[in-house]
Amino acid sequence: MDAKGRVNILFLSFVSDNWRKFLFPVIAIAVIIVFLLIPRGQGDNKHVAANEQNPFLELIDEVIEEEVNDEVPLQVGIVVDVKGAVRHPGVYSMLDNDRLIDAINAAGGYLPNADSRMLNHAIRLTDELLIYVPLEGEELPEGGSDLLSSSSSESDDGVVNINTADETELMTISGIGPAKAGAIIQHRNEQGPFTSLESIMEISGIGQKTFEKLEHQIKVK
Repeated sequence: MDAKGRVNILFLSFVSDNWRKFLFPVIAIAVIIVFLLIPRGQGDNKHVAANEQNPFLELIDEVIEEEVNDEVPLQVGIVVDVKGAVRHPGVYSMLDNDRLIDAINAAGGYLPNADSRMLNHAIRLTDELLIYVPLEGEELPEGGSDLLSSSSSESDDGVVNINTADETELMTISGIGPAKAGAIIQHRNEQGPFTSLESIMEISGIGQKTFEKLEHQIKVK
């Protein structure tokens, strides 16, 4: 046997005895070569294409877009003046959906000897509103006409704001005397601001005919 034949026999004998030792490295090298040969962007493109065709993902995107585009309600700032038997009388900035109790709390709350029986804590605040808190035993006009009022209830055109006018200003309206002016203020203190011009007919003695005479003289905002 020549030298080449002996080398082949020795190589085959070596491989048959040690092939298990070389199996794992060969497999590992093959896996690495396959991984390197596959384009990296192929899997990502398939994923993106699948997303574009998924109706559930499109629905989720629409819901998110609607939530982002929803407008947040704008809260308008107003200013009120709190006087009388509160801990910190003064002028306070509030929001137009705040209630009278919010203004009282902003002023530090009532003094121990405050009389809040004539105040409706649930009414909505209006801009330039004057809130007066009396002391116990303090004499007030009938209906508490001085508790809620505004110095700007009458505009330049002579139209009176029935939600903020005091008794004197209300009596400048044709057909409104002291009794009806007091009733308007009492209704306002107990029920809250008038929501429309027609709601003044809730006052006893003001019917349709009277309303038609004074409609052009009043406003509610």
